[in-house]
Amino acid sequence: MLAVSSSAIWIRLAMQAADNHTLEFSLFLAASRLLVSALILLPFSRKFQLSQINSSTFLAAAIAGLCLAIHFASWVSSLAFTSITASTTLVTTTPIWVALYSRFFRKEKLSKTTLAGIGISFAGGIIIAFTGAEAIARGHNPIVGNGLALFGAIMVSAYLLLSNKAQKAGLSIGNFVLIAYSTAAMFLLPVMIILQISYKIDYRAYDPQVYLYVVLMAVVCQLIGHTSFNWALQSISPTFVALVVLLEPVIAGTIGVFVFREIPTIQTVYGGFVLIVGIILAVVGKQN
Repeated sequence: MLAVSSSAIWIRLAMQAADNHTLEFSLFLAASRLLVSALILLPFSRKFQLSQINSSTFLAAAIAGLCLAIHFASWVSSLAFTSITASTTLVTTTPIWVALYSRFFRKEKLSKTTLAGIGISFAGGIIIAFTGAEAIARGHNPIVGNGLALFGAIMVSAYLLLSNKAQKAGLSIGNFVLIAYSTAAMFLLPVMIILQISYKIDYRAYDPQVYLYVVLMAVVCQLIGHTSFNWALQSISPTFVALVVLLEPVIAGTIGVFVFREIPTIQTVYGGFVLIVGIILAVVGKQN
């Protein structure tokens, strides 16, 4: 959780080092993070034997990678428009989306406690989403940023569920992350090429610090943080893994106060508290 929570900090530092807070640069960070992760895993591909993996588990891991790519593309972009606290709070609403998925696709009944928790969480999310005062520093369009963060939460929820499904079907953690991270990188690589051609971006022109932050995101946040989540899914339900993610806005927001002097507004803190209480209620109700 500590590794994952540092992601927003590296992203914001990279934006400052490049003096670039555009959507194009956000997509570059998302794509390069996954690309470096996949390249680091490449030497281990010799242990990967496709013949030992059935088509359904391979497809689940590949679709999970696609969801992961969309998650990073939307969430990283959100940090160019809204605050660290708002972005990380909204992107950790995964337990709500997991619960709704279970209701509509697995036909699981939701208790009154869970339904109440979902309602409270949405109220908290609305408070954060329409906190106009969050347009601080360069977070100049908080509604767009908050919407991107929320969409990122939906995508990472699908990613966790697919990871759980693939590993329960017998796919090892090593093979899963190799397929998922590589798929995500391949999906976002054309985005980088299109941006380079359309906006005449020279990726070699960035400050060296930018590439340091990209490597830190790949190694610390992706290979250590996200891989640990996937490993935990072998023995812990996706709902509980998603519940642990609620620590992210607390950790990232606290670091953001000291590193960027980015103090969240009272509305954001209050909305975050309401949202987290609602999620806890939803999870508790789902387990009973």
